[in-house]
Amino acid sequence: MGQPEVRKLVIVGGGTAGWITAAAFSRLLGGRLAIELVESEAIGTVGVGEATIPQIIRLNAILGLDENAFLSATSGTFKLGIEFVDWGRKGSRYLHTFGETGMNLGHVAFHHYWRKSVAEGTPSSLWDYSLHQMAATQAKFGKLDRVGNTSMTGLAYAYHFDASRYALFLRAYAEGRGVTRTEGIVESVQRDNESGDLTAITLKGGRQVEGDFFIDCTGFRALLLGDALGVGYRDWSKWLPCDRALAVPSERLPVLVPYTRATARDAGWQWRIPLQHRTGNGHVYSSGFTSDEVAADTLMQGLDTRALDTPRPIRFTTGRRETFWAHNCAAIGLSSGFLEPLESTSIHLIQSHVSRLIQLFPRAGDPAALRAEYNARCAEEFAQIRDFLILHYHLTDREDSEFWRYCKHMEVPDSLTHKMALFAAGGRVGRDVDDLFRDASWVQVMLGQGIMPADHDPMADQVAPAQLAEFLANVKTLTQRAVAGLPSHEDYLARHCPADPALLAA
Repeated sequence: MGQPEVRKLVIVGGGTAGWITAAAFSRLLGGRLAIELVESEAIGTVGVGEATIPQIIRLNAILGLDENAFLSATSGTFKLGIEFVDWGRKGSRYLHTFGETGMNLGHVAFHHYWRKSVAEGTPSSLWDYSLHQMAATQAKFGKLDRVGNTSMTGLAYAYHFDASRYALFLRAYAEGRGVTRTEGIVESVQRDNESGDLTAITLKGGRQVEGDFFIDCTGFRALLLGDALGVGYRDWSKWLPCDRALAVPSERLPVLVPYTRATARDAGWQWRIPLQHRTGNGHVYSSGFTSDEVAADTLMQGLDTRALDTPRPIRFTTGRRETFWAHNCAAIGLSSGFLEPLESTSIHLIQSHVSRLIQLFPRAGDPAALRAEYNARCAEEFAQIRDFLILHYHLTDREDSEFWRYCKHMEVPDSLTHKMALFAAGGRVGRDVDDLFRDASWVQVMLGQGIMPADHDPMADQVAPAQLAEFLANVKTLTQRAVAGLPSHEDYLARHCPADPALLAA
């Protein structure tokens, strides 16, 4: 059945997902849509998505947000990557950076030249040539688009921030552009008897909120897409067995490093996210391999600074909805699915789904083709991120606990098996065109987790040994000089985007 013209958009649920959605729609489609967001202060949000990836810069640019004001309001810091500790084996560590390592030569990626040098007897780590690694190690940060007048790219970055304050920041933005906020708890959902489309929600107290299109931002509850429309859930816990998390804030780090840390534990992993006013911490774990009590002890004993609260529990099932848009309702955020925060993709999935929905948003008529395209693209993105996360667990030499033995020996999707085999054979990356993660990301994680390619690209052999040694030495020198000229991360924050004093005192 054809859909009448969409004039009223109703977003159910606030938090990061709801207010990103409201902000983006009000900025890009607010001229032709009335937008109402319904949320309740009585319902808490998960709110652990404090770490991001560089795609958030694009969202902020679209919204026209001032970076310094945004970081000040959210007590934010900069992020150059994620340090993985004890993943491939105990005692190992590597940084999955947001940038390229070294500098490509011709049409051959840098890691092939590095692999060639190792084969010729020059011991080194790929990260010896990483601008991001050097800056992270020295706790430095600055805006650097390019290294000198070379083709070496500069620092790619993202942010850490207080997720609850980010939602408040976007709420003010959205309300300033005409979004109506309604306080209330959803009591029931109304559907059209003929089409099955949603027509309204009824709040406790009896008030009805009508709409032409609905966006479900109700978190794991998925009140609209899951409960009202009956869209099922695809469970991926056989590959990603962690199903619980404990989150706790602690005092700020003595030195604000510009990276997230993910430390592998006996039955999962622990995150550490540095903010200007505190440190975000959490333990993601599998209840099938440890108890809640042991997990809590592991988290508290692994803190680098004094805890400011007691751990808050979160339960989840990794996976996604069978479809992301059904009838006249799309799910954004946790209501669409959950991929644990190992690579900080939660906020990215919110913004990518919002962006995709705006691109395909129906005006009127039959939206079947738009809906099918949206669902296909969202499903593919979820699968690609899923494979990248599985890689961290499966590609390990650890067998010191039941959890890690399971992960090492579990069967994984054929798509991931192919990628690992391709890289192991000759350092190639079988990356899909729309894959969120760049070739450099796959290279860093596969090398960091323990795969050393058996060979390198034969085109790298066109460079003679002496020329190769000179090239690598020059890359290292350029990198060291660039980092030497950067201010400390703390100095950069203090100069450009210091946290709101009221937040520091809170």
